[in-house]
Amino acid sequence: MKKTFLFQLFVIFFITTFCALGTWQLYRLQWKLDLISEITYGLDSSPIEYSNSIKKNYQRVTIKGKYYYDKQIYLYSLNDSGKPGYDVVTPFRTNKNENVLINRGWIIKELKDNPSINLKIDSEIKITGILREIYKPNIFKPNNDIKNNIWFSINLEDLKETTGEQFNEFIIFLEDNQAKTPLPKKISIDVPNNHLKYAITWYAISISIIFYYLYFRRKK
Repeated sequence: MKKTFLFQLFVIFFITTFCALGTWQLYRLQWKLDLISEITYGLDSSPIEYSNSIKKNYQRVTIKGKYYYDKQIYLYSLNDSGKPGYDVVTPFRTNKNENVLINRGWIIKELKDNPSINLKIDSEIKITGILREIYKPNIFKPNNDIKNNIWFSINLEDLKETTGEQFNEFIIFLEDNQAKTPLPKKISIDVPNNHLKYAITWYAISISIIFYYLYFRRKK
């Protein structure tokens, strides 16, 4: 009798767990569909003049001002082929005296701190890019190595400590088809979306357990 009761608890626990996992994947599916829709709308949008008051994710913007290379940081990143390197993230001050971060693109590790990756122009320039919210790092990300200027996530408090400047929670990904080094990162709607498959898998496992349990009861 005790073994039967424990077996029933075992079955209920795993059915509940797998159903919860399936439901969570459905929530993730809806989030991913909303994200794809947001990216699609942003990529199709006409660029608007940047302002710190703009909070629209994936909005294309134009911005005028100057880069501050002396406060540049290097964000550890993989390129499209999986090769390790750095995203070059450069503080930019607009002609309206607003601070913003520009992700200028990816470089190989050997080019870190090499002046050749920076523009020789010291005057005001105009650039176009895509505005994206700075996401919070997951728990597996290492801490930023501020001393050696190797970053694993964009932490606004670390940035303020390092640069002495305050930035908002958005970064601009540079759009420049002519640039090669750093190589601007392409933002596209081609993002992994396997959540429906995962949800079906979890629900299928739950149903299998139910059928096995019913078969077990009948045999007994």
